[in-house]
Amino acid sequence: MDPIAYLKTVDTPTLANAIELLNLRPRSAGFTPLSIRCIFPEFGRMCGYAVTAHVETVTRATGQDRGPFPELFAAIDASPKPAIVVMQEMGGQRDYATHCGEILASIFTRLGAIGLVSDCGIRDIPEVRAIGMHYFARGAVASHAYFRMVRASEPVQIEGLEIRPGELLHGDENGLITVPQCPIEDIVAAVDKIRGREGRLLEFVRGPEFTLDGLKTRFLE
Repeated sequence: MDPIAYLKTVDTPTLANAIELLNLRPRSAGFTPLSIRCIFPEFGRMCGYAVTAHVETVTRATGQDRGPFPELFAAIDASPKPAIVVMQEMGGQRDYATHCGEILASIFTRLGAIGLVSDCGIRDIPEVRAIGMHYFARGAVASHAYFRMVRASEPVQIEGLEIRPGELLHGDENGLITVPQCPIEDIVAAVDKIRGREGRLLEFVRGPEFTLDGLKTRFLE
């Protein structure tokens, strides 16, 4: 079974519930907070392997250094596909930082990336929408200021969520999660169990036999 193809058939909340059922991590871990927005919900589900980078945007003292960019490009090219570029801001003025626009999005997609996750801003919204690359970020910022690459292929923190290079990510309009390593068959079984339970509960709630006593029994199953 192709894990990516299967996971794209599952919405992010259902997958999150399935991961909870497998007890692979604390229920309070593995997802981004509401500050990380899905910019293009019309693109549907994003699923791929993280390629990580630390960047610095606004701090003038560092200048503008494009030297480390080839390291990131090489990491995307070498990554399992599809790849998702994940950028963490290292500077102190995160509300002014933007990490990707039309040029980088074009390069990233040519190298096999399908999305960009940022703990700051993005830009060139219409152009990147036309390219078809997913954007997950806090919002849009018009200028890239002194944007420079610090390092690539190291673990990053996105609003408190640690993401390691090569980690599997899954996101849609509900948010973004990491997918723990486990056999895909275990995830399939857990998703089927979640869908079955929720389907039976909703059928009862929406049906003619609904009662409060019946709800108490079924809700606690």
